Amino acid sequence: MSSVLQGFTKSLAMTFVSEIGDKTFFAAAILAMRYPRRLVLAGCVSALIVMTILSATVGWAAPNLISRKWTHHITTLLFFGFGLWSLWDGFKEGGGGSEELAEVEAELDSDMKANGKSTKDKTEDENKKQKRPFLTQFFSPIFLKAFSINFFGEFGDKSQLATIGLAADENPFGVVLGGVVAQLVCTTAAVIGGKSLASQISERIVALSGGMLFIIFGIQSFLTSVDA
Repeated sequence: MSSVLQGFTKSLAMTFVSEIGDKTFFAAAILAMRYPRRLVLAGCVSALIVMTILSATVGWAAPNLISRKWTHHITTLLFFGFGLWSLWDGFKEGGGGSEELAEVEAELDSDMKANGKSTKDKTEDENKKQKRPFLTQFFSPIFLKAFSINFFGEFGDKSQLATIGLAADENPFGVVLGGVVAQLVCTTAAVIGGKSLASQISERIVALSGGMLFIIFGIQSFLTSVDA
């Protein structure tokens, strides 16, 4: 059985390079500029933890449905596929993350206009709600907004599919732990750094780094023999 440490380190590295500069990363940075950071961070991290656990659970259950040998081969192909995909994206991307950041900001602005309330009004509402008991604050619209944007933003994402594949091939507890730590670090950086940090991120470097990491995982998985 794969060690917890191996699953942890692989998941930590994979999730980190997948989430830095991702759409949910930019969304967290923008939301943190407009609303109380504590609620934004709690909503984003909660969503990503839930998604990581769900993805790892699917990956853990996969070998019980089909043989471990086949899940291992599928995982290997996923790593190579995501590696080539990321490298291709890296060669196509420009130098910075300004385009993706602008796109996410435009989506959030249009959503806010559709709801018919200004940022100032919503911020004032949230400041009033912060006087409520601690636990009830996490049922506020801002917490739910941050949660839903990140949760549904991860559905079908490269990092989610890679987590499923990794959990099918490695220790699922280590995969969850590594994924959660990476998500916490990335999201905290986005919330604290805000738009200024997000705009400095090079999508090309992130994509190329992620692509090389996936290729390395694919080669390692290919060279590892698994009993049927």
